[in-house]
Amino acid sequence: MRVAVSVVALLMVGVLAAPSDAGWLDFVSEAVQGASDMWRSYSDMRDANTIGADKYFHARGNYDASQRGPGGRWAAEVISNAREGWQGGISGRGAQDTQADQEANAWGRNGGDPNRYRPDGLGEQY
Repeated sequence: MRVAVSVVALLMVGVLAAPSDAGWLDFVSEAVQGASDMWRSYSDMRDANTIGADKYFHARGNYDASQRGPGGRWAAEVISNAREGWQGGISGRGAQDTQADQEANAWGRNGGDPNRYRPDGLGEQY
């Protein structure tokens, strides 16, 4: 529930930061769809429960969201940065893991093939 509230709050901020031309509604729609892509990737990661698959799902979520357009790309970046900020600062996972996650995030967000990070043994449905 906290994640959903956080995503909604971030998207509301995006409405305020959206481009001022008539395309703002498209931007918001893309952002919502991009947030959904990020959530689906996270849910799939939890479902897959495969060691070493973390970076693949980071890249895939960012890739899918960015394919929606500028709003999706924005949502992917905001969500990724918020997640990594929490992970690096609160969870104790450390700076190296956060940096590696951010590299996978950027790879996907910039159109890189997420399969670069796909581990052996990850189910075909992903």
